[in-house]
Amino acid sequence: MAETPLPTVPRAPLLELRGVGKTYGESGLAVSALRGVYLRVQAGELISIMGPSGSGKSTLMNILGCLDRPSEGTYLIEGRDVSTLTDNELAEIRNRKIGFVFQTFNLLHRSTAMDNVELPLIYRGLPRTERRRLAREALVVVGMPHRLTHRPAQLSGGEQQRVAIARALAGSPRLILADEPTGNLDSRTGEEIMGIFQRVNSELGVTVVLVTHDPLRGKQTRRLVQVRDGEIVEDEPVSEAEFRLAEPWARATAEATRAAAETARVTTEPEKVGAPR
Repeated sequence: MAETPLPTVPRAPLLELRGVGKTYGESGLAVSALRGVYLRVQAGELISIMGPSGSGKSTLMNILGCLDRPSEGTYLIEGRDVSTLTDNELAEIRNRKIGFVFQTFNLLHRSTAMDNVELPLIYRGLPRTERRRLAREALVVVGMPHRLTHRPAQLSGGEQQRVAIARALAGSPRLILADEPTGNLDSRTGEEIMGIFQRVNSELGVTVVLVTHDPLRGKQTRRLVQVRDGEIVEDEPVSEAEFRLAEPWARATAEATRAAAETARVTTEPEKVGAPR
């Protein structure tokens, strides 16, 4: 007799907002930044949040990153209600589960790239040798192994943002929140940064949520959430026809595909009579 398969239990989303609102001020001076927001983010997604200035997208990002609390509604992280957590517990989540990337990089100007990347690991209490190893590995991931001892003033804007991404990655977070990560960069450098986010998401499985005002960057993610006047007005996947790999990774992917095809051709090609062995 065949065994009856056990019912599958739906996995809780990594992040979930249920009717979340955020109001600043009181009584007649109150300003509603978010109103009735519902949003689910599954582990492994690559999402962009877009909207004009004042739309509420930065407030939404702050709530997702546990930098602010909702005025109403419920916010769950891995099924845990954020409203029940203490400030210390929220700080622990920010340190261990979330990596932050900002438009202005937010690096310590007197510290080297290695020291900047190590900083969150110090708060985690890791020994120095472990911190150095993780920081070096993160800098290698973003293509900065040759700039370990350079300070921010010695780095270009794109290189500083790479260091900031390495800092976000060093602690192996489940989620990266990036607020306008290409906003201070030229288009070519912005492509390089988006390529890193795409690789981190695809190859390392890290969930990435980024705020952007640039429709081009939105099409370089897999899901586009539009915010206007404090509400989500659109939430749709980016179709395969619209999705665009960032240029540096697109080139690398094409080269890898060509190399794989050539390898397959050579290994399956019939051996010619008289060919040297």
